[in-house]
Amino acid sequence: MWQQLTTLDDSTPDELRPVLQPLPSMTEAGTRLLDAASDLFYRRGVRAVGVEEIAETAGTTKKTLYDRFGSKDALVALYLLRRAHRWRAHLLARLEEAGDDRTPDDLVSRERAVLGVFDALHAWMGDQRRGCAFVNAYGELGGGEHPALAIIRAEKAWMRTLFDTLTGDPGLGAHVHLLYEGTLVVLTAGDDPQAEAEARRCVAVAMAGAST
Repeated sequence: MWQQLTTLDDSTPDELRPVLQPLPSMTEAGTRLLDAASDLFYRRGVRAVGVEEIAETAGTTKKTLYDRFGSKDALVALYLLRRAHRWRAHLLARLEEAGDDRTPDDLVSRERAVLGVFDALHAWMGDQRRGCAFVNAYGELGGGEHPALAIIRAEKAWMRTLFDTLTGDPGLGAHVHLLYEGTLVVLTAGDDPQAEAEARRCVAVAMAGAST
């Protein structure tokens, strides 16, 4: 079921390719730098964090950072690519554990699989209240030529493709995808702890309506 969503080959749609690129191999220092940057970028934002602070947090030097990544922009893009890989692995593992890794062939199975995405989101977010890393980064970087923009857009396209697959209906997939994205915003920026429960009710209504 997941081949199109996890495999990068000649059949991969162009809009998904940036987020399915493999992660590069890294030295121990490179990993420390990426770990430090990822934490700082997510908690404080991309623009607010400089390379000197990243290097100091990682216990390296700015020269090492530039030697490993070339630029801060490249490091930002890799931060988001790795986050996309980790979210994808987390999500698909949760769906597989729940038995929702097969193509749903009835309304009950489709609804259970879609709600499984919200279960995975709940587990992923935990106590995080900074919201979607991709939306946050776009808010700072959008409108330019930053290399991270292709990854941000591809991650959103990947989620839309996932919901199309789980629902078996692109129109319904679009509806559920918007519910998912809105849930992240209302839960975090809106500080509404009921956002997930409301989203689940909306999913049930949307899918019931699609069956009539």
